[in-house]
Amino acid sequence: MDYKIYFENLKEQHLTELKEWLSIPSISALSEHKPDVLRAADWLADSLSQAGLENVKIHQTKGHPIVYADHLHAPGRPTVLVYGHYDVQPVDPLHLWETPPFEPTIREDKIYARGATDDKGQVFLHIKAVEAMLKQEKGLPVNIKFCIEGEEEVSSPNLPSFLELHREELAADVVLISDTSLLEKGKPAICVGLRGLCSLDVQVTTANTDLHSGSFGGGVPNALHAIVSLLSTLHDDQGRVNVEGFYEDVPALTPAMKAEFVKQDIDENKLQHSLGLEALYGEEGYSFVERTGARPTLELNGVYGGFQGEGSKTVIPKEAHAKITCRLVGYQNPQDILDKIERHIHAHVPVGAKVTVIQREKGNPFTIDPSTPMLQKAADAFNDVYGVRPVFTKDGGSIPIVETFGRLLSVPVVLMGFGLPDENLHAPNEHFNLDNFDKGLLTIVEFLKQV
Repeated sequence: MDYKIYFENLKEQHLTELKEWLSIPSISALSEHKPDVLRAADWLADSLSQAGLENVKIHQTKGHPIVYADHLHAPGRPTVLVYGHYDVQPVDPLHLWETPPFEPTIREDKIYARGATDDKGQVFLHIKAVEAMLKQEKGLPVNIKFCIEGEEEVSSPNLPSFLELHREELAADVVLISDTSLLEKGKPAICVGLRGLCSLDVQVTTANTDLHSGSFGGGVPNALHAIVSLLSTLHDDQGRVNVEGFYEDVPALTPAMKAEFVKQDIDENKLQHSLGLEALYGEEGYSFVERTGARPTLELNGVYGGFQGEGSKTVIPKEAHAKITCRLVGYQNPQDILDKIERHIHAHVPVGAKVTVIQREKGNPFTIDPSTPMLQKAADAFNDVYGVRPVFTKDGGSIPIVETFGRLLSVPVVLMGFGLPDENLHAPNEHFNLDNFDKGLLTIVEFLKQV
């Protein structure tokens, strides 16, 4: 079957359908868009049915629905579970969009709309790839299941319990996800590591009121001085996190993984200048891509307190605040790391200050061996379509649900993404390159055949 000709003949029809879906403002974070999220779920369920999928169900949750479908007519063959999400990020700032975010527009061989690459466009590829195989060959070479949620952009609060409850229904041999990107145009990548996440808030208090710096300056503790002193203990001069036990569960980089990082061919000088920096920064002994993909971090995301208005105010503030997040790798446990940081903070409280720590988000890191057979089949599929074998990458971001899928279903997770890093996901003018739309369809078909 010549799938390239098939998809070329139906490209305009497929893009018209995708535009319909992209025009629905399924913003999961904003309650006023709840009806739109439901509408997007209905649209997805209808599209799956029309593609030839069976047992299509819209599962209600405490939040937004999860859409399920399957086609299980390949006895003795592997089962592939496709995961993705149909919810999208808010669109602010609206004035920076060149065309309205929910009026999909094609220009310069790219489709512009919120959700174009993250993740409606990429989920759509899987639907149309399966539809094509069913129409062309009247069957599939594998069993397939779809589990598409509407809450990924708000950290998937209801999906873990859904996976627990429906573990048998979702049982598979591999989970296939397209919610990542190529390394660059024409250079595919398969992500074999995602950093985990944990976060906390720190509040430092001193006196019971703000004080006049003339009357009290030099004689009482200053909450801002205290928090700056405290936060400075969290790193050493070599860029390492200075919290006892922080690196205990961090595996050393293998020569094979170091070689994959080298293949990414990142020009650090070019990156530095593009960001207007005099120097890059980070843990000594590691390259930029190693630091941002395979090493854990502790970052200050916000430090504030005291007077912040126009002009000056001679005040000694009674409280100061900091927001901290960590990216985690390997076998680091978010709760363990939060507890270690909290112990460190309480052990370094400056004289005259009191500290309150509030622990917040927790997400486990994900890692998989690149030699896993399913990943090698994905690499073969990319190679057949793009003409180049993908690089195995470790990405600095966090998608905690990826680790949850692998752990609860005890199967490999293949992150086969078709976006590009510069497609403005989560930003104004989000778009999806149609060259990867075309190649993505063919790559998914090839992967299903090879599985």
